[in-house]
Amino acid sequence: MSTTRTDISTLGEFGLIDHIHQGVTLRNATSLKGIGDDAAVIDAGEEVILLSTDMLVEGIHFDLAYTPLQHLGYKSVAVNVSDIAAMNGKPEQVVVSIALSNRFSVEAVDALYDGIKAACESYGVDLVGGDTAASPSGLIISISILGRTKKGNEVYRSGARENDVICVTGDLGAAYIGLQILEREKEVFLADPNMQPDLEKHEYAVGRQLKPKARMDIIHELADLGIKPTAMIDVSDGLASDLLHISKNSNVGVRIFEDKIPIDEDAFNTAVEFKLDPFTCALNGGEDYELLFTIRQQDVEKLKKHYDIQMIGYIHSDPKQNVLITKNENVVPLRAQGWVHF
Repeated sequence: MSTTRTDISTLGEFGLIDHIHQGVTLRNATSLKGIGDDAAVIDAGEEVILLSTDMLVEGIHFDLAYTPLQHLGYKSVAVNVSDIAAMNGKPEQVVVSIALSNRFSVEAVDALYDGIKAACESYGVDLVGGDTAASPSGLIISISILGRTKKGNEVYRSGARENDVICVTGDLGAAYIGLQILEREKEVFLADPNMQPDLEKHEYAVGRQLKPKARMDIIHELADLGIKPTAMIDVSDGLASDLLHISKNSNVGVRIFEDKIPIDEDAFNTAVEFKLDPFTCALNGGEDYELLFTIRQQDVEKLKKHYDIQMIGYIHSDPKQNVLITKNENVVPLRAQGWVHF
């Protein structure tokens, strides 16, 4: 028996996932895709089942000092729906497990589930089960989601090819900026409980943090346009990290342009107010839950005028060259500096 002890922090979240993956073998022919994408893919005849899970832990993923329980319930479902969207599928069922301490009341649980049920209604998802347990401290929410799509319609992180165009929906960085606003207002309140939070002018960024939306609308629009992305992922860890996932899984390089990265104007100004670089927030902030995907050159014309999809770069053949071209035309290596869990 080895006496060697390796701290998890030396691997990081993605290194730990890779480490676990090394010892996993798929034994069933129905298991088409396991660890390493936004969802597992399971053969179901003419269709595939998409299975994903996510866990939110108090003090790590959320702070109840400024997170309403209804918003938290909604977000916990939305981030799972986003994983199914990233596989080009339709979400159908969720199971929700919670662990909570005795400081939570029945009314608090009701508020949490009001948000969960509202999200299920928004995305056409059925809440079909779950589990409850006691927690020595804090709240833990674990959700597993089932979705499906026609076999061959699913989209992996591994399908990007040379000359594909990189696209992203919506805008980036606002969720991280919203978190900075909430943290600031919490500190102000702790210093003086008589102070009221100043959130009105930051409604958009705060909303992006507290109640993100899964972009199922884009999945439906792409289908209507006859476009199947070649690779796709949702932006949960930050644009840079998620681009590098596509690079690694597809064995290609990415080249993006700083002036093409979409950032909301109010979020941009707030970042400057906080003495933060707005583009760094967009690249590394995470929790935007927008869709990042690649398309073939022949599909570019169909999306050129789409009001909510921005083309930010392209795929090339060298997986060791993942770069950002700045506004000054400097070539900067892309680094994964997103959320550190360990």
